Amino acid sequence: MRIAIDAMGGDNAPDVVVTGALEAAKEWGDITVILVGDASKIEPLINKAGGKPQNVEIRHAAEIIEADDEPVKAVRRKKDASMVVAGRMVHNREADAMISAGNTGALMTTGLLVVGRIKGIDRPALAPMIPSMDGKGMLALDLGANMDATAEQLLQYAIMGSIYRNKVDGIAKPRVGLLNVGTEAMKGNELTKAAYPLLEQAPIHFIGNVESRDVLRGPCDVLVCDGFAGNIMLKSVEGAASVIFSTLKTEFLRNFATKLAALVLKPGLNRFRRSFDYTEHGAAPLLGINGLLLKSHGSSNATAIKNAVRQARIALQNDLVTSISTEISNGSEL
Repeated sequence: MRIAIDAMGGDNAPDVVVTGALEAAKEWGDITVILVGDASKIEPLINKAGGKPQNVEIRHAAEIIEADDEPVKAVRRKKDASMVVAGRMVHNREADAMISAGNTGALMTTGLLVVGRIKGIDRPALAPMIPSMDGKGMLALDLGANMDATAEQLLQYAIMGSIYRNKVDGIAKPRVGLLNVGTEAMKGNELTKAAYPLLEQAPIHFIGNVESRDVLRGPCDVLVCDGFAGNIMLKSVEGAASVIFSTLKTEFLRNFATKLAALVLKPGLNRFRRSFDYTEHGAAPLLGINGLLLKSHGSSNATAIKNAVRQARIALQNDLVTSISTEISNGSEL
């Protein structure tokens, strides 16, 4: 399994990207990690860490796609950018997967223009994991790759998300929910009303509508929505978590008694905090691309990069992309 990593993508690149990649290479001997980027910056970091393991390679790429670059222009003009080179490696089957913590729009564009879509998929979907109280998490898609969607595209998201949870997370019969303003079947706007019967008839375990207030309780394993509503939901959850942790910290540091209480509660609070930590989940897959692409958080640390490699490894072992392609193909024949 050859996994290309955009070493120059992300707020803390290339340092933490190289560190995480080296940790992954040492952990799993059945993968080859290919660090794509400026070799003059990557090699010293590898040497500092003790030298290059046998299952680590470097592919030089002279250009970088910056966070503020316009995605389409950057991908078309910067042919030797680390992200584009990694995408081209996936397209040419020189790599089985790629990971990047860089510009999200540029990664989406790389997927579409360089790697290509799975036949039968209208639009790829960004599918990060949302934490839930049961500890299993919930795969939500689309959360920002496309602002608009049709009912048929929501159906495709549901099928892809269900296959991902089965193949990567080992859930035998993933529960699929539709994000809506009420649980009744006929609630919602024209999009959700049109999508509901399609999801009912699909070869998935559809449980109906899910309200955003219930999301963190883990009502389903896969949550389907358009990118506009999904991104608003995601940022609301992130904002609420940030406020909760900030408020708790202020309250527990208020006086000596609250500090003692914090000491007692610390193990439980740390478990709670970790459940909201993106580094534990690693990366969000870009589903619908004819190759395995994973998007790490822009501020990813080495742990997040290592966990992204873990995700890629499991997905490759379970032939995720082929499974999605086969299911979509069979569905289109029906």
